[in-house]
Amino acid sequence: MADTVNRVAVVVAGEVSPFELGVACEVFGTDRTADGIEGWEFAVCSPGGEAVASWSSFTLGGLAPLSVAREADLVIIPTCAPRSEPPPAEVLDVVTDAHDRNALVAGFCAGVFTLGYAGLLDDRHCTVHWFYEQQFRRTFPRAKVDPSALYAEDDGVLTSAGTVAAVDLCLHLVRKTRGVDAATALARRMVTAPHRTGGQAQFVAAPVPSDVSDDAVVAEVLEWIERRLDQPITVTELAQRSGLGERTFLRRFAAATGSTPHRWLTERRLDRAQHLLETTGLGVDDIAVACGYGSAAALRHQFARLRGTSPSHYRSTFARAD
Repeated sequence: MADTVNRVAVVVAGEVSPFELGVACEVFGTDRTADGIEGWEFAVCSPGGEAVASWSSFTLGGLAPLSVAREADLVIIPTCAPRSEPPPAEVLDVVTDAHDRNALVAGFCAGVFTLGYAGLLDDRHCTVHWFYEQQFRRTFPRAKVDPSALYAEDDGVLTSAGTVAAVDLCLHLVRKTRGVDAATALARRMVTAPHRTGGQAQFVAAPVPSDVSDDAVVAEVLEWIERRLDQPITVTELAQRSGLGERTFLRRFAAATGSTPHRWLTERRLDRAQHLLETTGLGVDDIAVACGYGSAAALRHQFARLRGTSPSHYRSTFARAD
């Protein structure tokens, strides 16, 4: 499955969720070149280019026909009512065609039902909003559902859980196609955390999530970690730094970040490795040392396990021309 995405199309029909449509428009349809983010050709499409109603009592006009979506590298399906029956046949045809030609296909929230009706979720890992889980399992019994995940990806088919999880999935797609620095810059511009921990393995991490400021002790520890990513760090050391007992510290850390110290530290070290691979000519051995790994082999192992690729392949994909 190719990760090159230059053309993005959102397909709507029936009655669309304006928030989920807005997420796609904000991420892929807004010019971010001033922030150093390469843009996308973007269109919102409907059958025949006809107007589509929204849940919020306004109508969307000026839409492109579905033929535009047939040329897209990424096809997005936001929530379009109803869930209890398939969308129009021409919408299903666009979705299956996209997957057949190796384009990425993403469903937001209940838009995941459209991917199910198109047969793309049979024997594939996916997620869906917890509220719709039982209905989804009854309708698509062959889907491998992880209801705890914010988003999931399997063979170029991507699904997100509740409405705001569409943001998480979009940031994952930006990281996947434009690199970690682009995803972090976009998240900063949108005033959101580049990463929220969840059951599904995720590939965009942030030094401090949006809710950490509520716990000044944990926030100070995370800032301290950031300055020492190249050094060995233990939970005992972190607890001592916080002035708390280990059990209390672990409880506070999990409440503030939704993660464990080990997972958080691993993600931050890999984030730094990605940044160095994108922006410097340092060898993998030097990058491993700069990120707190004892050897290049250890870095390669973690990179393959959590990023699904090798450092050298990541560099060849995302290294800056300068």
